[in-house]
Amino acid sequence: MTAESARPAESQDDLELARRSAGGDIAAQRQLFRDQRGRVHRTLYRILGSNADMEDLVQDVFLEVFRSLDRYRGEARLSTWIARITARVAMHYFGRRKPPSYSLDALPFEVEAAGPSAEQVALAREAARRLYRALDRVEAAQRVAFALHVIDGIPLREVADITESSLVATKSRVWRARREIEKRARRDPLLAGFLAHAGADADADAEQEETS
Repeated sequence: MTAESARPAESQDDLELARRSAGGDIAAQRQLFRDQRGRVHRTLYRILGSNADMEDLVQDVFLEVFRSLDRYRGEARLSTWIARITARVAMHYFGRRKPPSYSLDALPFEVEAAGPSAEQVALAREAARRLYRALDRVEAAQRVAFALHVIDGIPLREVADITESSLVATKSRVWRARREIEKRARRDPLLAGFLAHAGADADADAEQEETS
C-alpha cells in the first residue's frame, strides 16, 4: 500500500483540491475560497473582535494561502493548515497597529439561551466589548491562544498545532492571558461572569486532554 492510498479520504480530497488550485484551476480556487472563507472570517473575528480591516485581512489570508498552496503536502487537514496562516496574519496585524475600541455588531460567542431576550443579547455584547478591551492589554501570542481556546472553543492540542507551538507553551499563554483579564474582572462583574462560564468549559477541556 502506498502512502498516498493510505491517506484518509478527507485528506486525499484536501490534497487534490490544493493541487488543482495551485495549478491554476479557477473552479478549484473558487471552491476552496467558498469552503474556507467563513471559517477564516470567524477565526479572525474571534481573535480581533470587531474590526474595520476585517475584509482586507480575510483577503490577506487567502493571498498567502494561494501563494503557499504548492507547499501543502496533506500532513494536516487543509482547514488546519489555513488556520495556521490565519493566525500568522492576525499576529502580523497586531505588530502593525493597535486594534480599535470595540462596538460589536455581532457576538464572537454564542448566547446560551433558547430565544435570548434583547436584554441578554445586550449584556452579552457588552461583556464581549469589555473582554476585547481587556485583551488589548495582552501580548499577541497569548491573545491568539486565548481567543482560539476560550472564545472559539478549540482544544488546546489543536490550538498548539494552529499556532505552531508546543502544548506546554500554549497552555502557558492561555493561562497568562486569563490571569491578565481576571485582574480587570475583579472590578467588573459582567466580565467576571463571562470568564466564569468560559473558564468551566476550558478547564473541562484541559482536564480531558490531560487524561487522553
